[in-house]
Amino acid sequence: MPDVQLVLRSTRVITPEGTRPASIAVGGGSIVAVLPYEAEVPAGARLEDVGDDVVLPGLVDTHVHVNDPGRTEWEGFWTATRAAAAGGITTILDMPLNSLPPTTTVERLRVKQEVARTKAHVDVGFWGGALPDNVKDLRPLYGAGVYGFKCFLSPSGVDEFPELDQDQLATSLAEIAGFDGLMIVHAEDPHHLAAAPQRSGGTYADFLASRPRDAENTAIGNLIAQARGLNARVHVLHLSSSDALPLIAAAKAEGVRVTVESCPHFLTLTAEEVPDGATEFKCCPPIREAANQDALWEGLADGTIDCIVSDHSPSTADLKTPDFATAWGGISSLQLGLPAIWTEARRRGHGLEDVARWMSAAPARLAGMDSKGAIEPGRDADFAVLDPEAAFTVDPAGLEHRNRVTAYAGRTLHGVVTSTWLRGERILDHGTLTGPMGRLLERNG
Repeated sequence: MPDVQLVLRSTRVITPEGTRPASIAVGGGSIVAVLPYEAEVPAGARLEDVGDDVVLPGLVDTHVHVNDPGRTEWEGFWTATRAAAAGGITTILDMPLNSLPPTTTVERLRVKQEVARTKAHVDVGFWGGALPDNVKDLRPLYGAGVYGFKCFLSPSGVDEFPELDQDQLATSLAEIAGFDGLMIVHAEDPHHLAAAPQRSGGTYADFLASRPRDAENTAIGNLIAQARGLNARVHVLHLSSSDALPLIAAAKAEGVRVTVESCPHFLTLTAEEVPDGATEFKCCPPIREAANQDALWEGLADGTIDCIVSDHSPSTADLKTPDFATAWGGISSLQLGLPAIWTEARRRGHGLEDVARWMSAAPARLAGMDSKGAIEPGRDADFAVLDPEAAFTVDPAGLEHRNRVTAYAGRTLHGVVTSTWLRGERILDHGTLTGPMGRLLERNG
């Protein structure tokens, strides 16, 4: 077999056809073939045998706030992509906000790309932003390679990225639908949020009451109605309210082009376990009750929820004040998403094939990344190698992201990423990371 430089062998390789013993032949950074386990190693190729560790397709995380440039004290491309590699993630898409400037024009996209270029340990692509005043910039941004556009329907938390009202959403959606782009939406209705009780202090129940499910449900309903009328492609970010699942399922059955994600924190953490004052658990929309979590898992199982991504949204530790009303809302989980989800998935009777579908294949499909998301010939040779039986206790000191604040501190998780491979190069080996080897990705690039 010509042009094979590497054969990665395991007794458990997750392919689109299922899990089986296999030898993956790699050449030129791509998967050349998925061979029988005992296949002869081609002349000149080196064999890497990972034994019984499971080889998954490299994870694709389409929801990461890197905050670089402008708020690099919160995070940055160097630290975020190291955390991704340590967690078996080989591709991330950076959100357009929390960086300064936000990614809302072609010029600003180029600024961000230049900052990321020499710092990326994994492959990095970019979302653009849809603001009330940048409709004219959406088509040029799409032509410049962004994967779609993010908007908020309620205040974003940063002044430079204002939300869209329903008329502005319609205008932006119509523009994006005109070139069959994708709008990804933070869906909370501002009127329901304004009507909810707002109390300061460290009581989690008060914070939960301030972000009611109705805010999500109403916003998602309005988004679906607009998508239906415009035949637009829309994606619901970080679904927290299970009450919205029947509405979403009905819209999908009707043919509305809507997809949905949820996040590790909604699927592994519950409101009942959040201590008062523990604002490392704060995010918007919020972590809800255990019964709600059960319903989210049912939505994953039946396909109503398409994918699981991190919504990695870090800040400096001082912004996580003990007051839920004023603390920054965001949970950092790039490095921990895979073991967190696997720990809960195995408890609920799901397998690693499900996890690979939710965390690799589906996010790659969402972004239109044909070279990512599966172990099959022609795809990039991106792999996460996992010891699924090994357990560890989360120590914040062992995390790679810049500010080591985590809601998972002290939790025992199953699944240790033993190595991560990017286009056939090992970028993580038992905790040791290489230098940056990631590339900047553009839509259809």
